[in-house]
Amino acid sequence: MKYIEKLILCLITFIFCAEAVSAQKAERKNVRDGNKLFKEEKFTESEIAYRKGIDVNPRSVEGTYNLGNALYKQNKLPEAAEQYQLTAGQGDKLAQTPEGRLRLSEVYHNTGNISMQNKDYAKSIEAYKQALRMNPGDHETRYNLALAQKLLQDQQQQNEDQNQDQQKEEQKDENKEQQDQQQQQQNDQKQDKTQEEVQPNEQMSQDNAKQILDAFLQDEKDTQEKVKQMQMQQQQKRRSEKEW
Repeated sequence: MKYIEKLILCLITFIFCAEAVSAQKAERKNVRDGNKLFKEEKFTESEIAYRKGIDVNPRSVEGTYNLGNALYKQNKLPEAAEQYQLTAGQGDKLAQTPEGRLRLSEVYHNTGNISMQNKDYAKSIEAYKQALRMNPGDHETRYNLALAQKLLQDQQQQNEDQNQDQQKEEQKDENKEQQDQQQQQQNDQKQDKTQEEVQPNEQMSQDNAKQILDAFLQDEKDTQEKVKQMQMQQQQKRRSEKEW
């Protein structure tokens, strides 16, 4: 009975190993096909081949790394960055060999380029530094690092200038608002003062009108008195003439 169990276990192990070997062969074949297409600059076709290899073995470092490069060549930058991140996740293993360090250097270099295109200069600087740690003699990476540092400095200065301009505009708007409020207060005060001045003037106008009316009535009364006196004088004169 134990013999049969051991035999079954051996068969299972054999089948598992056979499948693993077959998967490795399929993965390597797809990666080799992808590499050939990549050298021929057939990047879309190489992407397809690399993806087939990863489907067989999702942990394929070479397939993931090369897929990132194929995507990068097609300017599929977010997808490429994702593959580079997966590759960098196995950095400890890759860093153990010179070939692996060179691959990591290229991964970080391309990651820095992607961040540069996104104008994320701080992130690109860190990626270039990582690349130089893996390959200190990479002059292209060193140049890109210096460029990213300069662009970051310019970006920070531009942001600072924009913030200052914005603060000036905000201060200008605030001053204008205060001036408008002061002007409105002055206008309100003038209006109140005008209303206060109008009331006495109206009273004075009424008094003047009464005085004018009284003067007119007095003049009319005086005129009537003069008319009466003239009439009386004429009557007396007539009487005198009759007596003669």
